[in-house]
Amino acid sequence: MFEITLNALSAILLVTGGVFALIGGLGLIRFPDFYTRLHAGGVTDTLSPLLIVAGLILQSGGTILSLKLLLILLFLLFTTPTASHALARAAMAAGLRFWGGERASTDSEDRR
Repeated sequence: MFEITLNALSAILLVTGGVFALIGGLGLIRFPDFYTRLHAGGVTDTLSPLLIVAGLILQSGGTILSLKLLLILLFLLFTTPTASHALARAAMAAGLRFWGGERASTDSEDRR
């Protein structure tokens, strides 16, 4: 009974992680500019591996593989948000503008 519950929970986590990855990929295609695409990719790039690796940890049981998967997960949780932030800062420093409708104002524009 415990094994069936464990397998079901693992399957739910794996499928949910895959669905979030697909939704993030769709966001990368559908969103209009770099910043919104970066947000879609950054959020799902953190959430999807979390769910998928959690499902894999449940499948692997209490072995050394679980520890390795946990270390991979911690590495991903630290590096993917940092990489998204670095990309956004580099785009802003390069002068990449926001998409048409509204754009963020700078301090000099607020004074006018």
